[in-house]
Amino acid sequence: MSSSPIEAARPLGVTPSAREAQQAIRDRRWYKRILPRTLFGRSLLIIVVPLVLVQVVATWNFYDRVWDTVSRRLSSGVAGEIAETIDAMHLLPAGPQRDQLFERVSRLTDLEYIFWPDEKLPPSMTDTHINSLEGPLEGPLAEALRDRVHRPFQIDAEFDPRDTLVTVALADGVLQVAVPRKRLLTPTTYIFVLWMVGSSLVLFAVATVFMRNQVRSLRRLAVAAESFGKGRDVRFFKIEGAMEVRQTAAAFLLMRERIRRQVTQRTEMLAGVSHDLRTPLTRMRLALEFLEESPTVAELKSDVQQMERMIEGYLEFARGEGGETPREIDLPMLLEEVAAGARRDGALVTVAAPEAYAISLRPEAMRRCVSNLIANARRYGTHIWLTAVAVKDGIDILVDDDGPGIPSDRRQEVFRPFFRLDPARNPTTGGVGLGLTIARDVALSHGGDITLEDSPQGGLRVRVHLPN
Repeated sequence: MSSSPIEAARPLGVTPSAREAQQAIRDRRWYKRILPRTLFGRSLLIIVVPLVLVQVVATWNFYDRVWDTVSRRLSSGVAGEIAETIDAMHLLPAGPQRDQLFERVSRLTDLEYIFWPDEKLPPSMTDTHINSLEGPLEGPLAEALRDRVHRPFQIDAEFDPRDTLVTVALADGVLQVAVPRKRLLTPTTYIFVLWMVGSSLVLFAVATVFMRNQVRSLRRLAVAAESFGKGRDVRFFKIEGAMEVRQTAAAFLLMRERIRRQVTQRTEMLAGVSHDLRTPLTRMRLALEFLEESPTVAELKSDVQQMERMIEGYLEFARGEGGETPREIDLPMLLEEVAAGARRDGALVTVAAPEAYAISLRPEAMRRCVSNLIANARRYGTHIWLTAVAVKDGIDILVDDDGPGIPSDRRQEVFRPFFRLDPARNPTTGGVGLGLTIARDVALSHGGDITLEDSPQGGLRVRVHLPN
């Protein structure tokens, strides 16, 4: 089987990582970096690009055909009038009759004539110079004069802002003609361009207003989805916008209700089962108290205590998914309260946090999350450092200890319910393996997450990220 050029150039045994593959895709799609990233920008681009192309094609067609045709016809008319005037001059002798001719022709055609007898054009006025004339006025006028007049001539476009001076060499002198620019240009050209640009701006403004209204409903839906992902109540959200946006909003509301119902049912079931198990365990513990002490009774008491700790863990896990309403609190103050409670239990906790940082969250759930992390660090370390660091999109809570830490290849396993990393930790410690699970569940319910890192204190660092 033949391989692609990229695979052929890769050394044997080397497999590109996912990051390298994504980078290759981004390199191939370099054009996407210059495109707008928002729906509003891309929608406007879809409207603007065809509009600009239509305007460019229309303008090119106008200037290539209409402008050229109109300019040539106007220039041809002016050249014809000059040629006719020259022919009439040959029929009249020099003197008052020619002056009357110039006066009459100027009154009828707006062309001003002056005749200079015995003058000549410079010898450099050749056909080569005539062919080199360029510009929207000089080019068509020079071509028309060459076709109609058949005499050497000179065009001075800088003679006057309102007129173009045409000098024609005759047998007995030089004839100068002041041609008004309005005879060579038509104002409809500028009117067409202004109308085209103006209408484009009006259409662009109207499209911007309509697209902003359409995108606003999508933005509100995105804000509602983000708030729900952070565990916050989505208030004053209504279905609005285009039909597709309304369908998406309705699907979001239905999904939200299903998730809430499933969480409530699981929480109630777990809490009910855990609560019902406490009654028979209590009877068993009381029955064991009336028995004589023996190794078997001691083992049974130990099993009952372990089962009670597991049930307490179940109830704590269920309370972590309860229906507590998020509210804005001062996070550094909450961390100080949790640290004070841990110090009363004998833990050595050092707190470093901003003076004030307000954030919306479930205070009891977050207190349980931080307490579990401190309790976990206390089991395997002697000193705990609790730090809050503001980051770009929220705040990070860092819990460091000086314990043995967790190997990097097993850090995801400890988040599994009832998982205890006994070989790496102290096997005599209590717990049922729900501490980190409950902590991460609380962080995820707030739209954040928990990651494990190497601590600069020599042990484990637990990073709890909470978005704004």
